[in-house]
Amino acid sequence: MIVLEGVGKQYADGTDAVRDLSLSVPRGALVALVGPSGCGKSTTLKMVNRLIEPTSGRILLDGQDVMKADPVALRRGIGYVIQQVGLFPHQSVRENVATVPTLLHWDRKRARARADELLELVGLEPSAYADRYPHQLSGGQRQRVGVARALAADPPVLLMDEPFGAVDPIVRGRLQDEFLRLQHELGKTVLLVTHDIDEAVRLGDRVAVLAGGGDLRQYDSPAAVLGAPADDFVAEFVGADRGLRRLAVTSILVEELEEVPVVRADTPIEEVRRRAEGSDVPWAIVVDEAGRLTGWVAAEHLDTSSTLRVRPMEATLHRSATLKEAWSVMLRYDAGWVAVLDDDRRFLGVLTPESLHAALRQSVRTTQPTGAA
Repeated sequence: MIVLEGVGKQYADGTDAVRDLSLSVPRGALVALVGPSGCGKSTTLKMVNRLIEPTSGRILLDGQDVMKADPVALRRGIGYVIQQVGLFPHQSVRENVATVPTLLHWDRKRARARADELLELVGLEPSAYADRYPHQLSGGQRQRVGVARALAADPPVLLMDEPFGAVDPIVRGRLQDEFLRLQHELGKTVLLVTHDIDEAVRLGDRVAVLAGGGDLRQYDSPAAVLGAPADDFVAEFVGADRGLRRLAVTSILVEELEEVPVVRADTPIEEVRRRAEGSDVPWAIVVDEAGRLTGWVAAEHLDTSSTLRVRPMEATLHRSATLKEAWSVMLRYDAGWVAVLDDDRRFLGVLTPESLHAALRQSVRTTQPTGAA
């Protein structure tokens, strides 16, 4: 856990970069710090590992005051990822990843094994990448190496300062996906600085919105920050299109999916007609004996055919998807409805533009800010 208690940083000319900031990052959570340029995001992050020394307040890591720790030992126990990566150009990828274990006097075999393990974890096959040098990698690959290096000594805390800001949007999205996978697997306590509200709400368990001088305006879940901004400053910062952003943090609720006729391929055609006639939709879902989706049948074909003409169903989603993903699938397939499935592809219900809109409106009604601290 990271706890900031009334933390401040004042420079010699009297400038207050951060004033009286209090914030708690729960163990195993990812908290994103966002705000306009100059609001103290990076200063706050660097005070945690004492790259910048605070002038007031306390910072605790798992109950220990960082100001009472040796700064070098402190930094070796905290993973740190920055935008420009900062790999050593004269060292191989494996040697870069093994930097901290080497400084901690791990034996060479153990450090090498740990480096290779982490390269594999971030999607860089050691046999292909470990002996390369940074200039032989793409920007996205270098960023992956930077994350691997930060994790090398298995630190409980990870600090990330604009970690994916130096790559193009497509690569950034892939890196975000990869990091979400890693975080789900490793469960580190992460403090992330980003200027990108979309990145903050996508990655963060909680989002802290800072105004000038580290003034904490809202500290809440992504859904609450987007759905119920605490004040005009937060509303303006997250943008007028926050409703669209909220799609990315609003999950599909299975209990609110629309029910439609469901038949099996061996269901008698007369029974299929009867169910279709009693439905508000001109089609029926076709499943196998285990309830797994096999396709769909249009009601218009039921009067002209003696057997079911089952069409393949491409517009599908897993039940864990967000409303943004649902909307994307609808647009991609020009579909008026999307089938929602469980882990075994069993059919659960359908999501339509109308039910998607209703779910989004419901998220606004039920989302209220829970406070700043």
